[in-house]
Amino acid sequence: MKMKNTDSCTQDRKLTLQEMVIFAMLGALMFASKIAMEALPNIHLLGMFTMTFTIVYRKKALFPIYIYVIINGIYAGFNMWWIPYLYIWTILWAVTMLLPQNMCVSKKTIVYPIICCLHGLLFGTLYAPAQAIMMGLNFKGTIAWIIAGLPFDVIHGVGNLCAGLLILPLSNLLRHLQNMPNVI
Repeated sequence: MKMKNTDSCTQDRKLTLQEMVIFAMLGALMFASKIAMEALPNIHLLGMFTMTFTIVYRKKALFPIYIYVIINGIYAGFNMWWIPYLYIWTILWAVTMLLPQNMCVSKKTIVYPIICCLHGLLFGTLYAPAQAIMMGLNFKGTIAWIIAGLPFDVIHGVGNLCAGLLILPLSNLLRHLQNMPNVI
């Protein structure tokens, strides 16, 4: 007779079929949103989705995030631009993981959009180490590259601030949907 494993650590690591489907759909949603908003320079919903999924799914949020990263590479080509994507979204995930889960709603309403905004503002700086290594830039060249990208980072930050306003309501919606009884 086989005994069920009730160890919560083991249970947390296992993905259910339902989670696999949900995470695949969320990763595809991230990619579709990026494609839909490509006409707007450096404005997208990726930071908002990264934070929302992390707030709701915690460690398992890495699944939809990296599904998005892989789909993006398949679609646009696994080239040098793609390498920083392997860590840039993980940084936002990690910062979100470090936020206290028991923050009051009024603080969440302010903190979530600000963190999302800061990630957009710092995107070029976070991208710079990989760029420097791949392009053989020295420290001065790396700083010049960061400075040249600042106008785009400001646009990115403002876009992320606006999108960040959706984090709290969307995370509440996802939690609500997650707690609904299955109809299947």
